[in-house]
Amino acid sequence: MEIRPARAEDVPAIVAMLAEDPLGASRELPGSPSYDEAFRAIEADPHQVLVVAEEAGEVVGTLQLTLTPGLSRMGATRATIEGVRVRADQRGARLGERLFEWAIDTARERGAVLVQLTTDASRKDAQRFYQRLGFVASHVGMKLPL
Repeated sequence: MEIRPARAEDVPAIVAMLAEDPLGASRELPGSPSYDEAFRAIEADPHQVLVVAEEAGEVVGTLQLTLTPGLSRMGATRATIEGVRVRADQRGARLGERLFEWAIDTARERGAVLVQLTTDASRKDAQRFYQRLGFVASHVGMKLPL
């Protein structure tokens, strides 16, 4: 398996993974041109890293790493992992672990002092996975739809 930067031609496979779970099924619209525009914005931003896991020429996983410089913690940079997906037929093969190892190593290499993420409260399996990797549920996340 190779973890590499996502390319424009990977967008349909990434969106398919986003749409294949119950939450994504209600909020994603595969084929929408808005994904291509979003990809171009991510690709142009040096604080964003969108990667895919590729196996035998197929995209089987993805995540986005966002590096946020800040003043708190003595001017620290934080890394946020989001949009994590592993294709349904690839789950259980430790692909998610490998993606997270890559993300944590990359965050460290780019000067981040901590890695954070949010997960939907209904995603109990994901929460157990993140805890197994050492993440601690230390904050309460909140959202305001715009």
